[in-house]
Amino acid sequence: MESTKQEQQTAVASSPPATGLLERLFKLSQHGTTVKTELAAGLTTFITMAYIIFVNPNIMADAGVNHGAAFVATCLAAALGCFLMGLYANWPVGLAPGMGLNAFFTYTVVKTMNYSWEIALGAVFISGVLFMVLTFSRIREWLLNSIPPSLRFAMGAGVGLFLGLIGLKTAGIVVASPATLVHLGDLTKPGPLLAAICFLMIAVLEYRRVFGGILISILTVTVAGIALGLVQFGGVFSMPPSLAPTFLAMDIAGAFNVTMISVILAFLFVHMFDTAGTLMGVAQRAHLVREDGRIENLSKAMKADSASSVVGAVLGVPPVTSYVESAAGVAAGGRTGLTAVTVGALFVAAMFFAPLAGMIPAYATAGALIYVAMLMMGGLAHIDWQEHTETIPAIVTVIMMPLTFSVADGIAMGFVTYVAMKVFTGRHKDVTVSLYALCAIFVAKFIFL
Repeated sequence: MESTKQEQQTAVASSPPATGLLERLFKLSQHGTTVKTELAAGLTTFITMAYIIFVNPNIMADAGVNHGAAFVATCLAAALGCFLMGLYANWPVGLAPGMGLNAFFTYTVVKTMNYSWEIALGAVFISGVLFMVLTFSRIREWLLNSIPPSLRFAMGAGVGLFLGLIGLKTAGIVVASPATLVHLGDLTKPGPLLAAICFLMIAVLEYRRVFGGILISILTVTVAGIALGLVQFGGVFSMPPSLAPTFLAMDIAGAFNVTMISVILAFLFVHMFDTAGTLMGVAQRAHLVREDGRIENLSKAMKADSASSVVGAVLGVPPVTSYVESAAGVAAGGRTGLTAVTVGALFVAAMFFAPLAGMIPAYATAGALIYVAMLMMGGLAHIDWQEHTETIPAIVTVIMMPLTFSVADGIAMGFVTYVAMKVFTGRHKDVTVSLYALCAIFVAKFIFL
């Protein structure tokens, strides 16, 4: 691996200095990269995160959103987010509607809380605007630093567990039971069986570092469904469907409701901490950390991410966020915004594959949901399990998200438990002013709403 890196560096050093528009925009030579390397890295990132163009429309369709419009909105929102990240922040990071947040959007806000998807989009818009305000001020750093790491990691893991339950339910692997709440479904049926096969394929291919393992698995299972007569072949290429059903469909006025406070805060917190973690992780891999420890253009990257979420709500998708899969493109040599721009261009091209997206069955995307969910659980490894005032609130957060079928309720219970544990064990100095304020808001929610 190290020798490969040295060879790449030597190749870059020996190549003539880059000139022209791309050099001026992305400072390729300064970052030790070339156009060819950046294009290859962009393709790599796109392939690793392309599953979202199939998964997100299926999840949104469950909320009553037009599937074709959701597909186009997903591609456009991802493309615009990538362009903004690449051209403004010059970071090699791809963006798209966030996994977990899209599930919260559909299965909690719409299906459990019985809000319309238009109002849910309004909540996404408001949370995006709040994220932008925080990003353009010093409040962001204060808030990020004031919320304990254990709760931050717990939020990500809890969303993962919630997403995993949804994937298992969608696949029919786990079904409702009046006696035991849930139990194992019939794995001899084609749907649950193919979903399980899809998950195992993804896990094996990703372990073996097969390029585009998730995408390959989804398409393979879809082909199997066609062969078994479960899926009707509808073609591959076509002009993009109309965006009209979702464009500017958000109901902002409807989201200005006291009962939506916890929903907006859930969107905000999960998005903000997920973004911060992803960007800082990618920065290390992309050599964007300066000698003094400061991360190059981190503020711009955060601004690009928050603005993308607002744009996404306007188009009609849940919060758009930075994808950790971008690390694959960085590993392939991506160092600048040209990687992100390449990803964006490929998302634009993907809009012409609407018939293919429409064929992808729920059991195929369920396998991807389950796999991504398990990856998100990895954050639990960073929690100090010897300190019970940290672990118990974290466990409450993680467990209550899937059991209440609500990311917002899980976060609320975790924050309340954290403050209570610290105060009643004599460790009130660990509780920040912001945590007391949030705890009061969440307690009021449980009492009055």
